[in-house]
Amino acid sequence: MEQAIVAGGCFWCTEAVMKDVIGVTEVESGYIGGSKPHPTYKEVCSGSTGHAEGVRVTFDADTISLAEILDVFMGTHDPTQLNRQGNDVGTQYRSAIFPLEGQREAAEAAIARWNEEHPGQSAVTTIEGGEWYPAEDYHQEYWEGEGQRNPYCLAVIPPKLMKLRKSFQKYLKPEA
Repeated sequence: MEQAIVAGGCFWCTEAVMKDVIGVTEVESGYIGGSKPHPTYKEVCSGSTGHAEGVRVTFDADTISLAEILDVFMGTHDPTQLNRQGNDVGTQYRSAIFPLEGQREAAEAAIARWNEEHPGQSAVTTIEGGEWYPAEDYHQEYWEGEGQRNPYCLAVIPPKLMKLRKSFQKYLKPEA
């Protein structure tokens, strides 16, 4: 098993997308890239800690590669928006890849591939470091529970899932 940490706006959205990808065995929402140890959701949402809402994806590298995970990530959010995704505005919603040891080259390559495939557009996705802090329990598997009753999630997550199904069909879990 390998892991990748990415941030592409609301972690509920990114978590919902990654859970439907083949080879993904776990997706954990959390905070990364900031200065305060063990931040809370309220602190991160204030924008004062420097953290991004992110997900830590655990996947079977024999089923899907890190490059493919990063391509799905880059293709299911808007990497051209600086410090925002849709109505979510602030550095906590930035597009970023947080490579683990030995993953920086793959992160750089994923951004370069996206830019190549989208002439005239430029990804603002950053490559950063930082310590991972899991989000509070109620944020985990949010779409499967509370998210299906949350108007924000109902407006934002289904289009991302449709993009996954349309553009990355070969990476979909059979039950997705």
